[in-house]
Amino acid sequence: MSAVWRASRAAVGRRRLQTVVIGLVVFCSTTTVLLALGLLDAVSHPFDRAFEKQHGAHQVVLFDADRVSADELAGTAGRPGVEAAAGPFDQVTARLAKSPPGVGSGAFRVVGRADPGGPVDRPELRDGRWATAPGEIVLNGEGDQIRPELMGSKVRLVDGPELTVVGVFSSMSSSADAWVTPEQMAALHPTSRQMLYRFAAAGSADQLERGLATATAGLPAEARTAARSSASLEEAFAGSAKAYLPFMTLFGVLGLLVSALIVANVVGGAVVSGFRHIGVLKALGFTPNQVVGVYLTMVSLPAAIGAVLGTLAGAALAGPVLRVAFQGVMRGTAVIEISPWVYLVCLLGLPALVAVAALLPALRAHRLPAARAISAGSAPRSGRGLRVQRALGGTRLPRAVSLGLGQPFARPARTALTVAAVLLGVTTVTLTTGLTATMVQYAESGRDDGGVRLDVRVGRAAFEQTEPKLADRQLEELLRSLPGTERVSAEAISQVTLAGYPQSSAGFFRRGDQDPGAVRGIAEGRPATGSGEVTASPTFLSQHGLAVGDRVTLGLDGRQTGATVVGRTVDGDARFLSSTWATLLELDPAASAAYYDVRLKPGTDVQAYVDAVRAVEPGLYPGVVDDGNLAADTVVGFSSVFTVLLTVVAALGVFNTVLLNTRERRRDLGMLKSIGMTPRQVTVMFVTSMAVLGLLAGLVGIPLGMVAHRVLVDNVGAVDFPAAMKEVWHLPELALLGLAGVVIAVLGAYLPARSAGRVTIAKVLHTE
Repeated sequence: MSAVWRASRAAVGRRRLQTVVIGLVVFCSTTTVLLALGLLDAVSHPFDRAFEKQHGAHQVVLFDADRVSADELAGTAGRPGVEAAAGPFDQVTARLAKSPPGVGSGAFRVVGRADPGGPVDRPELRDGRWATAPGEIVLNGEGDQIRPELMGSKVRLVDGPELTVVGVFSSMSSSADAWVTPEQMAALHPTSRQMLYRFAAAGSADQLERGLATATAGLPAEARTAARSSASLEEAFAGSAKAYLPFMTLFGVLGLLVSALIVANVVGGAVVSGFRHIGVLKALGFTPNQVVGVYLTMVSLPAAIGAVLGTLAGAALAGPVLRVAFQGVMRGTAVIEISPWVYLVCLLGLPALVAVAALLPALRAHRLPAARAISAGSAPRSGRGLRVQRALGGTRLPRAVSLGLGQPFARPARTALTVAAVLLGVTTVTLTTGLTATMVQYAESGRDDGGVRLDVRVGRAAFEQTEPKLADRQLEELLRSLPGTERVSAEAISQVTLAGYPQSSAGFFRRGDQDPGAVRGIAEGRPATGSGEVTASPTFLSQHGLAVGDRVTLGLDGRQTGATVVGRTVDGDARFLSSTWATLLELDPAASAAYYDVRLKPGTDVQAYVDAVRAVEPGLYPGVVDDGNLAADTVVGFSSVFTVLLTVVAALGVFNTVLLNTRERRRDLGMLKSIGMTPRQVTVMFVTSMAVLGLLAGLVGIPLGMVAHRVLVDNVGAVDFPAAMKEVWHLPELALLGLAGVVIAVLGAYLPARSAGRVTIAKVLHTE
C-alpha cells in the first residue's frame, strides 16, 4: 500500500493542472447538487416532521352545536378508519375589539380546551403557559413571530370579556387562533363544536375526504358546517417555496447530468492519458490491482477536497436561499433546514461518482500488457478519423482550421461527452434567458411606472400609537390635498369567512383610485370594481375549488353577502382575496381604512412628503413601499447562480478535453511546428476543434431550452403566467443564443490551446 500511495502522490504532484481541473469540476458540481437537493428537501419534509410530532389532525371539522350533540360527535371517534380523534371542543368565531401588536383584527376562532395534550393536535409551547383559569387566553403563533411583550397583553372580543394572554402555542393543524379554558368558553356562549380526526389512510386528498365521509356518516348532513384537511395546510405551508420547486427540480437535474458527464469525461480522460505511465508502473513491477489503486487514489484525492469545499460553499449559499424561499410562509414549529442526508450525499456521492468514472478506464488498463499500455498512451490509432481528416485537408479551408475540424473524430467517445456537456450548458443558458424575460414581465405586471409608493398606516391606541383626529374620509382627502400626491386609495383588511370552509381568509378591500397595475396583474377575467366582486390567486381558487364566474358567500361578524369571482390574479397568497369597498360595507357598515396607498408624482421629495404628512396628522404613519417582486428576484437569482455554475463546469470539461488532446498529440505538434506551423495557428487549430462542437451543441440546445422553459412556466401552480409572459423568444435573442455554445467552447479551449501553441519543438522532442 505504501508503494501505491507514493506513486499516487507523485502523480498528483506531477499532474497539478489535471488535479486542479478535477477538483474544480467536483467543487462546482457539489455546490450545484447540494443547492438543488437542499431546497427539494426543505420544501417536502419540514411540515411532515412537525405535523407528525404534534400528531396533527388530518381533518379539522366544525359542526353546528344546535344540530348535533357532543355525545354524537364523541361517538365518531370509533368509526372504521379513524386512527385517533380529539374533541368535541366548543368554539366561537368572533371579532377582536382589542388586540396586541401583531394579532390581526377580524374573524377570530377561539376554542375551549383544557390542555394541549391528547391523541390529536398537540400544540407546542412557544412562550408562557397554557390557560388554566377564566380570564386567560392562549394565542396560536409562529415561532419567528413570538415577542415577549405578548405575555400579559390584553385581548377583547366584540361583545365579550377582556382576556389576558398567558401563553403562545403553535398548532401545525391550525385548529384555532386562540384557546381558553372550557369554563371560559361556556361564558362565551359557543354555537359550534370542533372535532379533530386522524385517519389510518391519509396519503392523498381523496383518502382524507373518504375518511371524513366515513367518520361523519349518519350525522345530519346540515350539521357539518366546515372542514379543512392537512393537505391544504401543507400547501399553505410551502406555497411560495413550492412555486420554485419546478425551477429547482429542472436545474437540479441539469446540474446532475452535467456534473456526471464532465466528471466522467475528466476522470476517464485522465486515466486514458496516463496509459503510458501505467505501462511504466507495470514494467517496474506494480501488479494490475496496484495500478488500478494508483489511479483511483490519484483522482479521488482532488475529488474529495472538491466535494468538501463544494459542500461548504453550498451550505453557505443554502441559508440565504432558504430564507428567501420561505419568506412570509406560515410554518408554525416547522424548522426550515437541510437534512443531514443531503450533505452526506454530496460528501460521499460525488467522490463515489469520480471513483466509478475512473474505475472503468482503469480496469481497461488493468488488462493491458505493459508494452501495449505504453504505446496506447500516444496519439489515437492511425485509422481513427483519418478519412475525415483527409477529406477536410482537400478543402480550401486554412490548414489550421481543417486540422482542427478533424480532431473531434479522433476520439469519438470523448467528443460525445464534451458535446453533451456543452449542449446542457447551452440548454441552461437558453432556459435562464427565457425565465429571466418571463420573470421580468411578471415582476412588472402589477407595478405602476409612476413615482414612489407610500404605505400610510392609521395609528391605533391598542398598538400604543397616536390615533388620528380626523375621520376616515377626511384623512383620504387630506392626503389628496398634499403637494406631490398623484393617486390615493384607502384599504382595509378583515378576516372574512367563506361558507363551507372553517379557516378564515384575509380580505383586502379597496376604494379610491384604481392602480393601473391591477389590470396587468390579472391572468383571467378582470379586476373587482363593483359590489359583490372578488379576485383571488390561483392557489386560493384551487384550494377552495373555485373558478372565475363562481359564486361565494362571504361572512363577517354574523353578516353575509354573496359575491362573484370575477378575476384570477397572476399570483398571490393562498390565504388572501381582494374585493371592493362596497362589498366591505355590506359586511361592516362602520368599516374604516387601516391604511392608505399613496403614489407620489415622479420627482417628488419623499422625505419632505413624509414630514408633511406627520406634521398635519400625527396619527398617520407613512412608509416607503418596496415595489420589488420577491418571487421574481428569487427565481432569477436561482437560475443565474445555477447557470454560472453549470457554464463553468461545462467550460472546465472543454478545457480538460483540449488539455488531453494537446498532451496526446505532442508528437504531432512537434512535427507541425517543425514544418512551419506558428503558435497562433496551433491555437486556432485547437480552438476550432471545440468551437465546431459548441456550434453543434448550440443548434440542438436552443430548442431544448425553449421546450424546458415552456414546460416550467406552464407547471408553476402558484403563478398563472399569461400567454404574453411566455412568448419571450425573438430572432435577435435566438441568434445570440446560437453563439452560446461557441462561447462556452472557446472559453474552455483557449488557455490550453494557447499553452500548446507556445510549446517549443525541443521540449516536445524531449518529452518523446
